[in-house]
Amino acid sequence: MPNDLLTETQPSDYDASSIEVLEGLEPVRKRPGMYIGGTDERALHHMVAEVLDNSMDEAVAGFANRIEVELHDDYAITIRDNGRGIPVDPHPKFPDKSALEVILCTLHAGGKFSGKAYQTSGGLHGVGASVVNALSDSMVVQVARNKEVYEQRFSRGLPLGPVEKVGAAPNRRGTTVTFHADPDIFGHHRFKPARLFKSIRSKAYLFSGVEIRWKSAIDDGETPTEASFHFPGGLSDYLKESMNGSSTYADQPFAGTVEFQERFNTPGKVEWAINWTPSRDGFIQSYCNTVPTPEGGTHVGGFWAAILKGIKTYGELVNNKKAAQITRDDLITGGCALVSCFIREPEFVGQTKDRLATVEAQRLVENAVRDHFDNWLAADTKSAGAILDFLVLRAEERLRRRQEKETARKTATKKLRLPGKLVDCSQNNRDGTELFIVEGDSAGGSAKMARDRKTQALLPLRGKILNVLGAASSKLGTNQEISDLTQALGVGLGTKFNVDDLRYDKVIIMTDADVDGAHIAALLMTFFFTQMRPMIDAGHLYLACPPLFRLTQGAKRVYCLDEAERDEWLEKGLGGKGKIDVSRFKGLGEMDAKDLKETTMDPASRKLIRVTIDEDEPGETGDLVERLMGKKPEKRFQYIQENARFVEELDV
Repeated sequence: MPNDLLTETQPSDYDASSIEVLEGLEPVRKRPGMYIGGTDERALHHMVAEVLDNSMDEAVAGFANRIEVELHDDYAITIRDNGRGIPVDPHPKFPDKSALEVILCTLHAGGKFSGKAYQTSGGLHGVGASVVNALSDSMVVQVARNKEVYEQRFSRGLPLGPVEKVGAAPNRRGTTVTFHADPDIFGHHRFKPARLFKSIRSKAYLFSGVEIRWKSAIDDGETPTEASFHFPGGLSDYLKESMNGSSTYADQPFAGTVEFQERFNTPGKVEWAINWTPSRDGFIQSYCNTVPTPEGGTHVGGFWAAILKGIKTYGELVNNKKAAQITRDDLITGGCALVSCFIREPEFVGQTKDRLATVEAQRLVENAVRDHFDNWLAADTKSAGAILDFLVLRAEERLRRRQEKETARKTATKKLRLPGKLVDCSQNNRDGTELFIVEGDSAGGSAKMARDRKTQALLPLRGKILNVLGAASSKLGTNQEISDLTQALGVGLGTKFNVDDLRYDKVIIMTDADVDGAHIAALLMTFFFTQMRPMIDAGHLYLACPPLFRLTQGAKRVYCLDEAERDEWLEKGLGGKGKIDVSRFKGLGEMDAKDLKETTMDPASRKLIRVTIDEDEPGETGDLVERLMGKKPEKRFQYIQENARFVEELDV
């Protein structure tokens, strides 16, 4: 190897000074996605939830009964409660700082770790308020305690001065937080009154003991500028409003509340409301400690387990043998449910708390709901019979459709001119099958050895798929990659697409973890969004998450998705002996079958990202696709200019 090439690829100036150490709240500004899930509109509105959750915790703990949320004309937000107020006295570990400053300027600092200040709380990680502070160009906190008002100001995570006493408050107590999101982080995104109004109202339903007042200086023409929410009926009121007058099989919903302390000697409680309707699709909205859990979790699993066991037992009781066929999917079809639990020290998946992971919650919720459901069915046999008949009908329809699909798939497989490079799976029915769309033949070779032949199929793509937004419709039919893809899936394009014809349960895009791989994934997602949108809506499209690194120390082996995870493991060690060996995967083709199976293809150990479209803002998804993938380069350039500052490293 020539010396000049050696010098270029292994620079000698890489030493200890090259290692960057982020202090205080710098990590939040450097990587906001790790703390609030991104820098888009959803992440922006999550900032309000982080502060509001702290006020709700005060209310649930019995220290506050009123919360005020105000949207100002400059898009600043004020959240005020009449709780105890954040402590302002010097912190024992940091005598020169107030507890208020420690909470707002330090990650993982809060009053919810020990469990002494709160039995149950929504803010668990001690990062909520400090993250909001870090990502705001202005934050002002006022605390009314001990008949005095204290104030401290911050900007981008740094205090602008100490806590100051600014007046007397003989008849006032609580905390007031006013913050303005930093445009350097969130760009053109602004708070939307309608979205805030909806989330605030749902909070009031979740705790009947609180009144939440809303005020907005921005009139969007559809959202009230002032409102007050107080719902003594709790989730029953919420369900009634959510179902919007739909006809139901039960005159009154199955609803109730159980305190865990009384039944299981554990702090917390569960509240629920459910009814079934022929008029609309079912839904479930779940919460833990007033925090929405859109991806469900263990509390939702426990709830459905109780309902399923209860309805099957009732079927046996009335000698309806077909009740044994009912599954959880049948319950969800036409079942409109709300579940809210309060537990101590819940464990969530991710900082944004989209899914509850506390194992104990499943047992607590299932046992609490089950007895009540059995009693409710026995007490109202008219409603119980109507619900059972409906669910049995849904089960029979599901079984008939499955039988038809199995027959159709067998026939289609015989008749279809499947693309030659498709490596199909052996299973005839669609349930549980997966198609991996892989980048290139080399990756396809490893994937072929790593796959489960029964349920996992492969389709290698040679090169980049056509950008469907920049192409004439006539090109779609003649493009070989698109033709292979539609043939493999067994479906048509655009208006001819029928999700029932889909030959696989999951369609998984598996590309290299580099810029080219990201581009191919973006092109494929654009194709599916424009030509097969119902497939995304039905939850069939996924992204694989291949690791970038493999760390080995003796017999111990760990895979890391990115540099941050690698650095975290390097710092704490793997628990093995000797030096930690770091291997970087340049692409899927470099991974052997064992690595690929364990990290990316085996359902027992892999990570998948389900591709979804924001239900609150469906139009914005289409606009973003057009900006990134459309014909107008100036829109793409504008988006890159607005967002490129968040891309710290590119693998080119």
